[in-house]
This record gives sequence, structure tokens and C-alpha cells, in this order.
Amino acid sequence: MIITEILARNARMYGDEIALIEREPARNRRVEITWREFDETANRVANALLAKGIKKGDKVIHLMMNCLEWLPLYFGILRTGAWAVPLNFRFTAQDIRYCADIAEAKAMVFGEEFVERIDSIKEDLETIKDYIFVGPTSMKPEYAEPYETFLEAGSNADPRVPVELMDEAALYFTSGTTGKPKPILLTHRNLEFACIIENRHHNQTHHDNFVCIPPLYHTGAKMHWFGNFIVGAKAVILKGIKPQWILEAVSEEKATIVWLLVPWAQDILVAIENGEVNLDDYDLDQWRLMHIGAQPVPPSLVKNWRKVFPHHDYDTNYGLSETTGPGCVHLGIENIHKVGAIGVPGFDWEYKIVDGNLNQVPKGEVGELMVKGPGVMKEYYKNPEATKETLIDGWLLTGDMAKVDEDGFIWLVDRKKDVIITGGENIFPVEIEDFLMENPKIQDAAVIGLPDERLGEIVAAVIKLKPEQEMSEEELLGYCEELPRYKRPRKVFFDDVPRNPTGKIEKPKLREKYAGMSESFQVQE
Repeated sequence: MIITEILARNARMYGDEIALIEREPARNRRVEITWREFDETANRVANALLAKGIKKGDKVIHLMMNCLEWLPLYFGILRTGAWAVPLNFRFTAQDIRYCADIAEAKAMVFGEEFVERIDSIKEDLETIKDYIFVGPTSMKPEYAEPYETFLEAGSNADPRVPVELMDEAALYFTSGTTGKPKPILLTHRNLEFACIIENRHHNQTHHDNFVCIPPLYHTGAKMHWFGNFIVGAKAVILKGIKPQWILEAVSEEKATIVWLLVPWAQDILVAIENGEVNLDDYDLDQWRLMHIGAQPVPPSLVKNWRKVFPHHDYDTNYGLSETTGPGCVHLGIENIHKVGAIGVPGFDWEYKIVDGNLNQVPKGEVGELMVKGPGVMKEYYKNPEATKETLIDGWLLTGDMAKVDEDGFIWLVDRKKDVIITGGENIFPVEIEDFLMENPKIQDAAVIGLPDERLGEIVAAVIKLKPEQEMSEEELLGYCEELPRYKRPRKVFFDDVPRNPTGKIEKPKLREKYAGMSESFQVQE
């Protein structure tokens, strides 16, 4: 069933029940809408866009921070048969222009946070004819129509635009941390399958309540919510990541499922450890599942979490935007004994691990992970070369290096592009990062390769300590003596670890920041 039809069904079955709740703790603000209001607003968006000439196959830019309007706008765009084009809220003005040009977008919906960026490039956005502004009237640019006026022009009736399961639905752009963002084209079948697989993996019922914190423009957050959506279960859009705010949302909204990024989970544990929050102040008994994805998860984090929340089910989810988000591999809540692995193939997925010639490697050896299933993207839009390199006979090359253990569990070794080669040896940073995260003084860690004239590269560690903790470079290097000599960091920087909105370490930024600094450190043999 196409996801816009799932929304209509939810409105028929659960019309007066709460669908979405927005919480903004910094402003002490809470707003909610029912399934009927969600459905009717999506219809109004669709009909208003159709009245402006938007038709099937057109593209509509969706550039907003998480808010209550985000999902009704997304579903409204899909109901016109147009492609929704959600953009990363961290994109620069030039990134936005680049994406709009590739999409040849006809309209743009944007929030108040983006006015300055859009102002600076509007004259270059030649294909965009209509701008819809969601925000205070005082901040609305002259060229944009206010969201409220826009909605008034649309009927709340189903626009009944015929859409097929294999039709194109959405254009998602990669984060752009390693060059220009690549456009990932997803179909309605991709989106439908994301609903099915998420519900299959985490067993959501109509009585669950999902706290959504990561950005909705990304496939991860939205596709995890899809597991609730397909059974008409409510969700909380939480605007803020402070540990207290997350625990308050779970407690006050009786939430049962929370998807966290590594730094947020770590922040909660640190806040509990430091006495900044007292768990006795919250009603958390109904919280049944905490799961993490979007980046490698240190096993130490999960072990510490289980000590604090022993009744929680836990799952690690692996996926890419090219696989319509998470789930092509997942640990499974029944496999807590395998913490550290990314897991086994998800429902209706298969995998293989291959060498540089696409031949399968023996069990236990490292190779590149390939996956195949109903979530694989249609293509990199307007980029046949990249599509040909990545999609091979229906299989997707992930760019991630992995291996399989004797029980058939897949272990992520590292991103192919992040492998460090020192003295001819391949070093996988995730392995060292996991080791560093075992240290009780360390809150976050990143490992990168820095150029070295003699060895090619050396291992450098960027360390973020927990509050009020102290550690010298000598102490850190002494701790690392448990590692094989060639894997030990040769340089240590105490600094913040930059992560993008989906939790991934921004290693290009670190390599750029510390490039050339390896020469100041005498390599010890």
C-alpha cells in the first residue's frame, strides 16, 4: 500500500486519536494533531500545489527543521505525484542551489531558519516559481507565500492523483561530507517497504509511542517512525537533545521507543553518572526499546546502557540512504549477546562480502559489503556513472568494509574511504575507536590517518573527555599499549569530535584541521 494511502487509512480508523506531538522544551511548547488533521492537512497541501500547476513528476524542495508541519507537507507533496526533495538543514546556500538545479525543482517549502540562505541564491533558482514560507509573518520574504494562506487555497478532499507503487517518490541527497551531495532516487515501493521492515524488526503495535529526535530530512529518522506509522501509532517530534528533555518526553508522553544517535545516548549516561539527572524523577517503566543506527556503535556504550536500563530491548540498525534508510542489516532484539556486530540481513534482504573484483571472500575475511533487497534505490539521479559503479545486477555496493563471523553475524570494520594504511598495514579506525571508548574518562573518540613521509600515514586520535575529567597525552598513549604496536595512535588531540546531524563523525573536517600536524610528533618504533 502506498504510504499516502496508509495515512488515509489511519485517518479512517483512528481519526480522533493523536498522531503527532511536537515538543519544544526550550520554549515550554507542546502541540499535537490527530490522524484526521494530519490527513486533511496533507490533502490541502496537495490540492494547493496542484492549483499552482505542480504535476506528477515535478520536484518540490522541502527545506525545514523538524516541526509539526514537516510530515503533512511531505505527504502532501507525494499526493500530487510530484517528488519530495528533502534537504539537509546544514546545507549552505550553494549546496541548496546545487540540489535545486539537479532536481529542476518547481517549488520550494522552507522555514524561517533558511531565509538568509534562500535570499542569497534566489535569483539563481531559475526553475522555482513558487515559494511557501513556514514561519512568523514578520520574517516572511516578499517573494514567498505564507503557509497559512497557501493551505486556505487547498481543499481537504483527496486529490485522487493516480500513483503507482513503482513510480518515483522522493529525491534524497547524501550529506555531502566528501564532495558534492549525490541525489538518491527512491520509489513509492521503497517507502512502503521501509514501513514493513521497520515494523517487522521492532514489533510496533498501535499502542506504541515513538520519540523522533534526529532530522526528518534524513531517511533514518523518518523510516524508523514508519514502523509506528503503518499501525497508526503516535509519535513525538522532540526539538532538543538535552538528556533531561529526552527523559521528560519519554516520561510525560508515555513513550515506548526511542531511536538515539551515539552521542545522545552517551550524553544521557554521562548525565546520570554525574547526577545531573535522577532517574527516580521520571516514569520510564513503559520504555521498552532503545535502538541506535547511522554510525558504528561502541560495544561499551551498549554494555553501560544495559547496566542502567536492564529491562530495555536493544537493536543496532545498519543502512544507507541508498537502501531507503535502516534495516538492510540489523542486530535484532533477540541477539543482544552479539553486541558489536551490525547483525544479520534484515527482513527480505540478502548480502555478500566481496573483494575488489566482486568475488565473495571467505568467512572471516574483510571485504566490501553488498546488499540486495526491496529498499535499494532506483538510481543516483542524473548520474549514470555513479549508478553504474554502485548498482551491479540489483546489488548495491555500500562502501563499507565488513566481515562475517562463524555464526553468520556481520561485523562492520570501517568505511572503505576511511581505512588507514600505515607501513603497508591496513588499519580500520572503528576498531581503535571502540577500544578508546572503553576508557571511563572518554566520552567520544575519532581516529583518522595523517600523512607521514616514512609510513605513508600514521594513526591519530581525537579525544573528547567526559566533563571534569583530565588526561594527558602520555596517559592516553599508555592506555593504548594494549593495542598491537602498529594500531596505536602516534598523535593525540584533545578536542570535540564533530558529528553531522545523523551522528556520523565528520572525518574530512578532522583530516583538514590536523593535516600537517603529524610532522611535529616523533614516531616511536
